[in-house]
Amino acid sequence: MKLPPDQHGLRLRLRRTWRSRKALKGVTQWVIDYGLPIALGVAILYVYAARAKGASFVYQVFTLNEAPHHILLWIASLLGWLLVPAIIGGVAGHVIAARISSVKSISTHTLFRQRRLSQRLRPPGLIDDLRTYFHGPSPQQEFVDAWVRVAHRNDWSRAQDHWEVFIRDLMSTQQYAHLDRQECLRQARNTTRITQLVSGRTGFCLVCERRR
Repeated sequence: MKLPPDQHGLRLRLRRTWRSRKALKGVTQWVIDYGLPIALGVAILYVYAARAKGASFVYQVFTLNEAPHHILLWIASLLGWLLVPAIIGGVAGHVIAARISSVKSISTHTLFRQRRLSQRLRPPGLIDDLRTYFHGPSPQQEFVDAWVRVAHRNDWSRAQDHWEVFIRDLMSTQQYAHLDRQECLRQARNTTRITQLVSGRTGFCLVCERRR
């Protein structure tokens, strides 16, 4: 088994970064997946509408203080009437409900731990690049041999993709919901290595099987 050349390093890193977001909590994931695109769309609409009628007038329409007189202003008015209260109310309701439900519910993974502010703000990191396992410790070499050479017939690209998909979906399951972002990624990675080492030796990949 040979190590493939690094031809798409930036693209693969961006893909691993995007899939690693599943280690984040629900509200943070929602902001990244849906909140940012919605905010970008509203900003574009605001800029184009402001070019036609002025920024202050668009703000008045958006806050329902003025009647719309243009198709873009009608869209801005509907967004201000429906979308913004729904998003704010939904996020606030989710946060309050999550806090209330967790008052007397402590996960065994968080017992007796002290989390500093830096730990709360630090991103989860990235799903591992399997190429780093090629020259790593013997357990990593054993895993990459079974996962890449046996289960994926030396197809490094497909093996890396399915490795990321498996960890991404595993982090989205219920048993990882109460873990902090670093612990979530670490446990999902270790669980994947343990479980898929056994199946990889037999030439079986669950992601390949599910995608047929």
